[in-house]
Amino acid sequence: MPHKTRPMTALLLFTGVNAVLVSTIGPVYELVCFLPYWERRRMSARARNVKLPLPKGLG
Repeated sequence: MPHKTRPMTALLLFTGVNAVLVSTIGPVYELVCFLPYWERRRMSARARNVKLPLPKGLG
């Protein structure tokens, strides 16, 4: 074998990377899901889907 394998080091590295990813997913999710852009888009889509009564001169 050209090099030694270190399964314990690999396991610790893998666990550490996963711990970092799990701890950062919450803030990233909140940043992406609760951006003001999405709120504006959601409200404009809701306004488009709701049947609004026309003003008196236009109907």
